[in-house]
Amino acid sequence: MLQRCICCCFSLEGREAARRSHKGHGGGGYPWEIYTLKQLVHATRNFHEDNKLGEGGFGTVYWGRTDKGVEIAVKRLKAMTAKAEMEFAVEVEVLGRVRHKNLLSLRGFYAGGEERLIVYDYMPNHSLLSHLHGRRSADLLLDWPRRMQIAIGAAEGLAYLHHEASPHIIHRDVKTSNVLLDADFCAKVADFGFAKLIPEGVSHLTTRVKGTLGYLAPEYAMWGKVAESCDVYSFGVLLLEIVSARKPIEKLPGGVKRDIVQWAAPLVEKGAWERIADPRLGERFEPAELRNAVAVALRCTDLNPDNRPTMKEAVELLKGRGLWKRTKDVAVEKAIGEEGDEEEDAGISEPSQPERQSWKTTIVR
Repeated sequence: MLQRCICCCFSLEGREAARRSHKGHGGGGYPWEIYTLKQLVHATRNFHEDNKLGEGGFGTVYWGRTDKGVEIAVKRLKAMTAKAEMEFAVEVEVLGRVRHKNLLSLRGFYAGGEERLIVYDYMPNHSLLSHLHGRRSADLLLDWPRRMQIAIGAAEGLAYLHHEASPHIIHRDVKTSNVLLDADFCAKVADFGFAKLIPEGVSHLTTRVKGTLGYLAPEYAMWGKVAESCDVYSFGVLLLEIVSARKPIEKLPGGVKRDIVQWAAPLVEKGAWERIADPRLGERFEPAELRNAVAVALRCTDLNPDNRPTMKEAVELLKGRGLWKRTKDVAVEKAIGEEGDEEEDAGISEPSQPERQSWKTTIVR
């Protein structure tokens, strides 16, 4: 029902009503602008190849400049199918609902004939992917403080979607190419074409699997069970990627594939935390922050979704405001009412020989 309602916004009648509302409120009826095709063709030089910023399954993104001199990014749908129309409608609907410093802002859209175009703020530092694995990686613009800033920013954007947006929103495609960076390297979570709006009181949905291999939570990949904890898992993979600059999946000799969690966990068990850091950083990182970030990542990628922190908790832990405690310790405290026996060190301590399945996150309020 919700999806049908969203789609009708992009019928001729819906678009005309949106235009009237937008004009009638002095531009304040909607938080976006409804562009003409002529404006966007002119801004992108008729979608010139030289203006292309990137390309994905959903469409191609172009750089543009408006008549007012504002730099924009324009996503152009590849083909008008029912699936593409729905993803376009969902993205515009979601971006029209949310406003947060760590979410990519929607400037407007165009929907007419066979064209579906979404207009965003232009991000001059492009994607996190380009700095970790792409052509910008050689420049090593992401020093350690910047990486932690990006990780916390992405976490705060997801926490807003999960806990503050109404209804709550599950992104479903958290990955490095969907974290964009502005002029100050502030993280902006982007690309909401796969997002799910979760009605109040609903803990999870079962749906067709969307997303990117390597980032998918096991319960989602296998059974299509989607909840906020699926985004948490994806964020854990993203966090390990930020720290190590390794790809989420690597091929080993013999065609065997190993994911980034399987690579990192044995190193943590050996206490070889520093070997997880991006070698290009040398020793230019904070060891305590590294251990904390990796511990948060492993907690987020726990195979049991009930053991993962919420995104709010992940933010607190990354900022050093949380405690790490073993599940068995929590059970004992609950049974006998112990107080004050937590193992802590400014929120960044963790067991020296971590058992990935037995950690529990507790937040200090």
